[in-house]
Amino acid sequence: MVGMQGRVTGRIGPGLVGEVMVRVRGGAEAFMAYAADPEERIAPGTIVVVMDYHAPRTVYVSAL
Repeated sequence: MVGMQGRVTGRIGPGLVGEVMVRVRGGAEAFMAYAADPEERIAPGTIVVVMDYHAPRTVYVSAL
């Protein structure tokens, strides 16, 4: 998962749990998402890269 790209579908920001769609296993799957930098705000539609992954469905991301 780390290093993969995805698209934000639910706003990510301080105090918010967002959502990111990531292409895996031949399809796209939704993951709960937090910003790798806790002060960063990431709007829906932004392309992000996965910086950290916590099983089963949580990622920490940074905007490209």
